[in-house]
Amino acid sequence: MTAATHETAAARGGTAPLAAPAPPSARKVRGREERGLGASVALHGTLILATVIAAFPVVWVLFISLGPKNAWQQPGEVLKNLGFHNYGDVLAHSDLLQWFLNTVIVAAGTTALGVFLAATAGYAVSRMRFPGSRQLMWVFLVTQMFPSIVLIVPLYLLMSELHLLDNYLGLILAYATTAVPFCAWMMKGYFDTIPKEIDEAGRVDGLTPFGTFWRLIVPLARPGLAVTAFYSFLTAWGEVAYATQFMQSDHYTLAVGIRTFAQDQRPDWAWTSATAIIITIPAALVFMLVQRSLVSGLTAGGTKS
Repeated sequence: MTAATHETAAARGGTAPLAAPAPPSARKVRGREERGLGASVALHGTLILATVIAAFPVVWVLFISLGPKNAWQQPGEVLKNLGFHNYGDVLAHSDLLQWFLNTVIVAAGTTALGVFLAATAGYAVSRMRFPGSRQLMWVFLVTQMFPSIVLIVPLYLLMSELHLLDNYLGLILAYATTAVPFCAWMMKGYFDTIPKEIDEAGRVDGLTPFGTFWRLIVPLARPGLAVTAFYSFLTAWGEVAYATQFMQSDHYTLAVGIRTFAQDQRPDWAWTSATAIIITIPAALVFMLVQRSLVSGLTAGGTKS
């Protein structure tokens, strides 16, 4: 109200109206995604601690692999003699290259066989209705309930009868018994997310069931196939129990060969650490190659726009 209005009201003998009270200051409401200072410090501190705990074993193994022999309990001595001499010694004075070749053959065979069987089995159960389809998937699920170590004796006897001991094919088949059931369940769920209209369109165009699967469904299922391939590869790359029992020294894989460095009274931890780092490099490279498809295969569906 202006001063002139007050004067007019006073002149008329009236009472000037009271000014409206100022609105109270609005209290800032914290959003659901906003955190206070204490919560942020606690969260980041926890994440940093978890990262240190997870990374320390890898960093320690790498640190020991760069130091001299029998100095792993003396970090100061390792720091004074850092170098890659252990890697050169392992490559020159052990059967590491042969172990590496054996592992590549077994891992590649397991990956190819695992992806093929898991994809075809998952697609068949997802799209076709045949007697025993549900029972088949339950059998796949039940086999995952038993530790793989339980299967060593029956698999050993079976491979002995089939003359597959100390043979690449025998070890690949053994690893497939572990990889295929889980991968088939995963691929079946992924194929369920792909519209069935795509299959119908393929049949209208004259494609056979396998042609529809190979030309239409497989390209859409690449993320799921990447997850299957990565799981099958890791199953064969770092496994120890089956390779120890089914293979002899000429066919040792990397995971078994590394044990030969720790069987003496004074194990060579420098060579063991160097070999462990070498083993992790191919697995890391495979992960980097399939990383994009791996993430989308675990998080996205199979429907493509």
